[in-house]
Amino acid sequence: MTLEEKHLSNKVAWITGSSRGIGQSIIRHLAEAGANVVLHGTSPDSPRTFDEGESLQAIAREIEKKYQVRCLPVHGDLTQEDTVSRIVNQIHDEFERIDILVHCAGGDIGTRGVQAPLAGKPEKNDAVFVSTEDIRTVLNRNLLTCILCCRAVAPEMMQRKSGKIVTIGSIAGLKGVEYSVIYATAKAALHHYTRCLAVQLKPYNVNVNSVAPGDIVTERWKASRDYDQDKMVAGGTLNRYGRVEEISSVVEFLVSSKSSYISGQVIRVDGCVQPWPA
Repeated sequence: MTLEEKHLSNKVAWITGSSRGIGQSIIRHLAEAGANVVLHGTSPDSPRTFDEGESLQAIAREIEKKYQVRCLPVHGDLTQEDTVSRIVNQIHDEFERIDILVHCAGGDIGTRGVQAPLAGKPEKNDAVFVSTEDIRTVLNRNLLTCILCCRAVAPEMMQRKSGKIVTIGSIAGLKGVEYSVIYATAKAALHHYTRCLAVQLKPYNVNVNSVAPGDIVTERWKASRDYDQDKMVAGGTLNRYGRVEEISSVVEFLVSSKSSYISGQVIRVDGCVQPWPA
């Protein structure tokens, strides 16, 4: 990418849940566009879980070398308000501000964690027999983290009257489902929180949108389900699974100046799986 194409130069972007999968693709995409980035995982070695890196520190140094930007690695459980505050303070100490928040942390992961069968999906993952513990864990992981991070970052954007917030939802939150019910419910709530936040921040010139991916190939996605090998092709047809870059490019658009009149939207990136109104 040429200097002219680095349209996010001097911007500071915090991408939560960026140690692996879609989040890691987003952080690399924004760094390539010139943004200084904040790499986040639950723990310093989060990338190792599905062999997507040795550590947050190692990925941060790689990003800095490859894209010639600054990359701050941070870690912590975003369901804890004091952890969110600590991380925001770390970012301010390093960069003084946050211009862009991309909230990607989440996943259909229950109390047993990602090391459990099916990469951590709750054992009884329906609307009736799912455990209370898994209900709380999945709601907190997907919805509470989003609310806490947005609350922590929005005030400075309101004060500056500029900023971009993108939340990562799911098409599961846009229809009724038989399984992964609490995850779908959490994502539906995340979509609506995004809309409400967009309305509140409209007078402050802060754009707030959500991206709702369909089936996107990541290492955890592959470990969490049976999938159709015929749909693993990378392109040439829409009858396939999506790739992380196809989410990252939409996020890049939404945090750029090209999306200045778009706010309060939930944008599906699903290859026409759900061709009906949100």
